[in-house]
Amino acid sequence: MSTATNVLILGAGQAGLALSWSLSRRGIDHILLERGRVGERWHSERWPGLHLLTPNWMNRLPGPWSEDAPEDFMSAAAFAARLESYRAAISAPVVTGCEVQSVTRENGRFRIVAGGRQWFSRAVVIATGACDLPAVPVWAEALPKEITQVVPTRYKGAEALPEGGVLVVGASATGVQLAAEIQASGRPVTLAVGRHVRAPRRYRGREVFELLSQSGFLGASRPENADPAHLMALPSLQLTGSGGGGALGLDHLRAMGVRLVGRALRAEGSVLQLDPELGAELDAGERRRRKLLTQLETHLVATGSLLPADPEAWRAPDLPRAGPQSLDLSAQGIRTVVWATGFRRSYPWLHLPVLNAAGELDTNRGITAVPGLYALGLPFLRHRASAFIHGVGRDAEDLAPIIAAGLRRGNQLAA
Repeated sequence: MSTATNVLILGAGQAGLALSWSLSRRGIDHILLERGRVGERWHSERWPGLHLLTPNWMNRLPGPWSEDAPEDFMSAAAFAARLESYRAAISAPVVTGCEVQSVTRENGRFRIVAGGRQWFSRAVVIATGACDLPAVPVWAEALPKEITQVVPTRYKGAEALPEGGVLVVGASATGVQLAAEIQASGRPVTLAVGRHVRAPRRYRGREVFELLSQSGFLGASRPENADPAHLMALPSLQLTGSGGGGALGLDHLRAMGVRLVGRALRAEGSVLQLDPELGAELDAGERRRRKLLTQLETHLVATGSLLPADPEAWRAPDLPRAGPQSLDLSAQGIRTVVWATGFRRSYPWLHLPVLNAAGELDTNRGITAVPGLYALGLPFLRHRASAFIHGVGRDAEDLAPIIAAGLRRGNQLAA
């Protein structure tokens, strides 16, 4: 059985649904193919206690998306439900349970094999997201089998972990949130600190994302000739939306009793080799914080703000600058390693020359070298806010007229 349409959107999360709204407004026929449910990853690959670290006003999508509590922080489960409601409100033509097996281009049309049938279209948008597969280091395979290894997409709460200590590897937003949750459960946590950004929840009395938006920080365009791998690896802010929202820096975790060690380098049996120079990562995190604060302060000065000064925000916390060179997990009673080391993308079904040497989609602001093939929902795709939900909606509204123009050109060539 075959189906033809103008545009096929691969993925029905926030990116695919936002684009569906934008295409529908232009009268462009399209279908969304979703491997599971609408917003599947929000249903099955987020832990029960997760709250979005951005306030609700930053989680809106274009069109009929009302928000009664714009300053609150919704749970991941609540956001999944909002996506379901949004799909119904915009009448998005989603085919669920339809996993993609192959994308090719033949005779000027795209041929997609998905859900046991063929689909043909003039344009395809890859909206499968940035959080595809957990990026676990290869050397993790050297850890003993008695050490349980968990990735964030399979973490179901601290109570589901084995008894004993826990090592969390990675100190960006996911790592610090999991470290705090697990430590609060009574399990002793060690955190291996890598790249991170120590960020304030509020600065000079205002929510930090409000200031980042007003200052133009979030609206900054993707740099020309930027290294895609560098942009995809930018660390997220050490913030949380749990408990009404807050900062979750390493000083806070240490006060909770979390032990801080340096970056995990490799494993030799149950012994992890660590970078003992913890201070280098701390200094880098502080430089990123000061860069962010400088952007905010420059904006506030330029606008003549009368908000009260916030000298505490500029003070670095007193943290240990040296750590051990190794960590024997068995000797320390650590029974679980949680890999909060980011994500990688995988496109084994994509049989078109649009991947770079690192296996990432090579695009110019969402436009690939193959006519009619586009990408949406990736960090820094078009601007810094592309990493956030409302930024994905903005990207969709920018991309829709580009897709429409491509379809018109195709009509002219065929005439």
